[in-house]
Amino acid sequence: MNSKQVVLITGSSTGFGRLFTETLARKGHTVFATMRDPAGRNAKNAAEIRTLAEKDSLPIHVLEMDVTDDASVQRAVDAAIARAGRIDVAINNAGYYLSGLEEAVTTEQAQRLMDTNFIGPVRVNRAVLPHMRRQRSGVLMHMSSGAGRVVLPSAGFYCASKFALEALAEAYSYELAAQGIESVIVEPGQYETPVFGNTVMAADQARTDTYGAAKEIPAKLNGLLSSTAGNAQEVADAVLRIIETPAGEKQLRYFVSPQDFGLNKINALAKQVQTSMLEAFGLAADTKFRKGKAAGSV
Repeated sequence: MNSKQVVLITGSSTGFGRLFTETLARKGHTVFATMRDPAGRNAKNAAEIRTLAEKDSLPIHVLEMDVTDDASVQRAVDAAIARAGRIDVAINNAGYYLSGLEEAVTTEQAQRLMDTNFIGPVRVNRAVLPHMRRQRSGVLMHMSSGAGRVVLPSAGFYCASKFALEALAEAYSYELAAQGIESVIVEPGQYETPVFGNTVMAADQARTDTYGAAKEIPAKLNGLLSSTAGNAQEVADAVLRIIETPAGEKQLRYFVSPQDFGLNKINALAKQVQTSMLEAFGLAADTKFRKGKAAGSV
């Protein structure tokens, strides 16, 4: 893989995606910053990114992508390939936070959340993987959360979306390793981003009202999360370090947080259990990363 890489980032209009875009571009990596509706609802954000790129001569290109739409994802990936000739890293960052007692979350809200936070990465990965396979290299990066490993009351659906993403990303890591393609998971803790300002609340207030004192849990949790948030640049710096880690030397999971919740212990135990399981099923050799020529290529 080239030292200067071509990176596609979803959800780049604000927050982590915006930080990743600038941080990686300032280190010479070519970035395709994707977002919904850059000519409309995100026109201001897109213009700011383009102005920054022009002012500081940064290799940033803004593309339209709605991760809930197959055709939109494919058009953006095709446009990036047409311009740069390859995609080395796809960062699945687009997502949002849904807060509220689980019974008060409507099925429509649950479906919409999963379509963005979980099925979105499925669409992106399916679009980029044929190109990475031809390259015999590539990285799928999945922005999970500490809430992808531990469960918080009133954040159950958000946790579920990240738990699902973790499982998917881990399965990719096993299936793609022999082809020289890596799948990694980044688990940020509490960081200051617009995610809390864009929180979607559970819609069924009538159900919420039946819970008595427990209905105060969402507001209490949201207040604690926002008041203890760290500097999000730490996550962007971690993403840069991961991308610049040589092929075959990346970890599956990276927990990045201003607080220690014990997630590294969970990850270490999970790695031990998974290793034993793969060995028991005779799959350990099949899931090892191989540098160079991909399995089955000519």
